[in-house]
Amino acid sequence: MANFAKPSAPRFSVEVYQNEFLPEGGRDVHAIVTVTSTGGAAATRAAARGSAAVVIMVDCSGSMEYPPDKMRGAREATAAAIDTLRDGTAFAVIAGTHVAKEVYPGQGRLAVADPATRAQAKEALRGLGAGGGTAIGTWLRLADGLLRQSSAAIRHGILLTDGRNEHEDPAVLRATLEACAGRFTCDARGVGTDWEVKEVTGIASALLGSADIVADPAHLTEDFTLMMENVMGKEVADVALRLWTPVGVEVQYVKQVAPTVQDLSDRRTEAGPRAGDYPTGSWGDESREYHVCVRVPAASVGQEMLAARATLLLPGAPGEPPATLAQGLVRAVWTDDLAASTAINPQVAHYTGQAELAKAIQQGLEARKLGDVDGATAKLGRAVQLASASGNADTAKLLAKVVDVVDAAAGTVRLKAKVADADEMTLETRSIQTVRVKKS
Repeated sequence: MANFAKPSAPRFSVEVYQNEFLPEGGRDVHAIVTVTSTGGAAATRAAARGSAAVVIMVDCSGSMEYPPDKMRGAREATAAAIDTLRDGTAFAVIAGTHVAKEVYPGQGRLAVADPATRAQAKEALRGLGAGGGTAIGTWLRLADGLLRQSSAAIRHGILLTDGRNEHEDPAVLRATLEACAGRFTCDARGVGTDWEVKEVTGIASALLGSADIVADPAHLTEDFTLMMENVMGKEVADVALRLWTPVGVEVQYVKQVAPTVQDLSDRRTEAGPRAGDYPTGSWGDESREYHVCVRVPAASVGQEMLAARATLLLPGAPGEPPATLAQGLVRAVWTDDLAASTAINPQVAHYTGQAELAKAIQQGLEARKLGDVDGATAKLGRAVQLASASGNADTAKLLAKVVDVVDAAAGTVRLKAKVADADEMTLETRSIQTVRVKKS
């Protein structure tokens, strides 16, 4: 029998990697802030009832019937995800077309996972068929309405689509994502090759989830099972990274750089004098890294200052202050030692390269679509060079399906004359995935 004792919270730690030394007059300070959460796995095994709520959104538009194994794969994958739900998890299933319909449990409710409700939900999936258009904003709005009635700490959506959002104005989807941001996280998957990469990755980015391609519907069950296992491993939600800076210091940007590249700069919410909060979503046992860049006032040799303080915060109950989970300091020291001031911290250098790698891939693929052979060759060649230098073997393999690599170290490549849609879409979708720096 499951143990439903109240779990202990995971422990968080913050490490800061930087070269704090600046030349006289130097102003830009770069730091990699590594955040690690441990203890969540043990806590999850003793998770309390009602600690998570999940809504699965399944594309049931007409195109899901071509070929028929897409709809069949979606039903089987959703059933596998339901089987992966922990007892006590609130859940629902939505069928998405040009409208959103509740498949289970219905009547605007969430079910509570146990052997009986899991069996009922899987039985309800038998009625899923394909027909109609695609309006993803309606799916997300219904999921939001269902999740908002839950008091669960972890609120999550899983969204599967096989096509473009053709039956909804793009502005409606953007407004929906803005409204849902911060209320629940969402993983998005595209099945087949007829969907729009920027739409699916945009949904995941806005809702702090993951995005990926499942080109072959036969792999949907494996992917959905892994996604749900990941959700069930989350223990703490709505964690914020608060950046405090002294008078005169300007934040240039805050980016997540591992395990994926995600610019959080425009998601800042003010949190008092010279402080701003950046959302990080839900956490289990994991580690993530953030690149912080601040601009300090120019100073003379021998001076030093606290350039920024990075603090992880967990929201408190209504009327209570947030709890501090961990913090780290970013420093600036001015020196006339040229070797010290020009050295680049290995972590900063590595993740700067990983961010450039993602951008080069996206720009190269865009140039290729526009018929700009020279531009595509240059950008994808640079991407091959960066992937090789950083040891990002997974991205290097994906690039090799789009270009013929002549010299990886030099970034010399030739565009392939024919590229499978699935290979190009996989490279674009996974371009933001990074490889971690090898720490000595």
